[in-house]
Amino acid sequence: MLQSGLDREKQSEHTLILTAVDGGEPQRSGTVKIHISVLDANDNAPVFTQPVYKASVLENVLRGTVIARVSAMDADQGYNGNVTYSFTHLDEESSYPFDINPYTGEVKLTGDIDYEISPHYEINLQAKDPWGVVGVSKLMIEIGDVNDNSPVITMASYSGKISEDSTPGTVVALISVQDKDSGKNGQVHLNINENLPFKIKSSLRNYYTLVTEQNLDREKRSRYNITLTATDEGLPVLSSRKTVVLDVTDINDNAPAFSQSIYNTQVMENNSPGVTLLQIHARDPDQGQNARISYFLIDGEVSGNPVSAYFSINTESGVIQSLRSLDYEQVKEYKIRVKAQDGGSPPLSSNTTVIVRVQDQNDNPPQVLYPVQTGGSLVAEMVPRSADVGYLVTKVVAVDVDSGQNAWLSYKLQKATDRALFEVGLQNGEIRTIRQVTDKDAVKQRLTVIVEDNGQPSRSATVIVNVAVADSFPEVLSEFTDFPHDKEYNDNLTFYLVLALAVVSFLFITCLVVIISVKIYRWRQSRILYHSNLPVIPYYPPRYSDTLGTGTLPHVYNYEVCRTTDSRKSGIKYAQPMSQSLVSVDDAGTESLQNGEQPISHMSTLGMIRVSYELELIGYTVDSHF
Repeated sequence: MLQSGLDREKQSEHTLILTAVDGGEPQRSGTVKIHISVLDANDNAPVFTQPVYKASVLENVLRGTVIARVSAMDADQGYNGNVTYSFTHLDEESSYPFDINPYTGEVKLTGDIDYEISPHYEINLQAKDPWGVVGVSKLMIEIGDVNDNSPVITMASYSGKISEDSTPGTVVALISVQDKDSGKNGQVHLNINENLPFKIKSSLRNYYTLVTEQNLDREKRSRYNITLTATDEGLPVLSSRKTVVLDVTDINDNAPAFSQSIYNTQVMENNSPGVTLLQIHARDPDQGQNARISYFLIDGEVSGNPVSAYFSINTESGVIQSLRSLDYEQVKEYKIRVKAQDGGSPPLSSNTTVIVRVQDQNDNPPQVLYPVQTGGSLVAEMVPRSADVGYLVTKVVAVDVDSGQNAWLSYKLQKATDRALFEVGLQNGEIRTIRQVTDKDAVKQRLTVIVEDNGQPSRSATVIVNVAVADSFPEVLSEFTDFPHDKEYNDNLTFYLVLALAVVSFLFITCLVVIISVKIYRWRQSRILYHSNLPVIPYYPPRYSDTLGTGTLPHVYNYEVCRTTDSRKSGIKYAQPMSQSLVSVDDAGTESLQNGEQPISHMSTLGMIRVSYELELIGYTVDSHF
């Protein structure tokens, strides 16, 4: 009889000795051995050799690589001890890149693994016998990182522009550099290409700033292509590059510059107003409005007049024009100051000098300085009859205000009383005798000398030289008393005398007509007032008192005029003056008062009374009409 449970896994066989004893004396017994084999029942689950299996693998291993090998034991025997392996608790959507052999327990890589996606895996293992009894365990797979990711450069903040007046240290861009690898494989360094006025500064982990290291100048370089290079510390070293374009914006830091410090030009005198002299040009290396140049004339004076009265300049093109006809003889050279100003804020400018040289034209004839030509008097050069050949009679002196060849003068004898007696030096204008003077030669000699310049076309002037061939002055006088004056001079003198006589006659007649007209006008006015009933408004001459005696003269000179309304006569009474005074009243006749002794009164008929009186007061004589 089985007294307790059996466990085959603990003891698969039992040996019993069975003894049989009889009841006799001596007692006899017999024994027998009983061998009991315990049959297996599936009462044990498979058991893994390790509760947790751990494995590590690099992320770059090939597919099919055995990652781990697991094993489970089943204490049961025979068929009950057969174990199969599998993964459990896998999501349907998840796809583990691993597979396990159900019989051997080998775990192999069947897909791609990436440390940056999943650095480790935790897999539930199951061992199951044929009757469905299972045992469980875990497989922990750690993915080892390899340097298989290059750094990634991202411009976190970047405008692409920077002003050229930015100081060193100005932040140009904020840069983020990320490497998905770990450890040294994920440690990166950022650099830029050399020979650039910029540098990289590390601010935070994996963040860098691009800052200026030197002053910028857009005129030297307006654009920079900056290549950023990020490098990690893995093996092998991986790197990445990114090129950014940085434009330098302009400020107005350059003044316009002329192509020449001094401009020279020439213009022929007597030019037409508005003629173009030259065009000046200035260059501004700035950009846009900062490089827009305008041209102006700087205020100055030429012969007391502003320079703008002579020249003008086109503000856009820089073309300088002459506003008036220029005269070489007045001003030979003009110096103009021109300013070029850009359109920046504030504007910058520079100046240059333009020299305008006026070229001479042959526009002035020669002027004879000697002998002086006068219309009212006669000037003669004396030549003694004993004069030898080559005797210097006189010298014609002339000048030409032109210059150069236009002022080269030559002298020629145009007319002469005796051409065989005198000659004129071609260059010096000296008049000399060319033969011996004889008694047969006339006393009065008249020479006409023409002076010509060397211009094209040439201009000339003539001068008359009177020569007296005589040994004494009285002889010259007797011969030249009837010398005819220049006909042109006499004609001009007669014309001016007649003109003066006509003007004087005209003025005399005009004054006569004016005086007569004034007299007639006064007479008509007196007649009109005489027959009118208009009230009389007294007029008080300056410095005389009124009838109330409040004037400016001393009271000793005051006078009083009284008239009646029913009589044509008036009474005049006045104070006794210090000196003689005369008052005359003119109506139908004339009455006079001497020393103020007898008053005049009672003039009848209402109307205007014309009273003429004269007061000799301190040298004054006054004539007044009422």
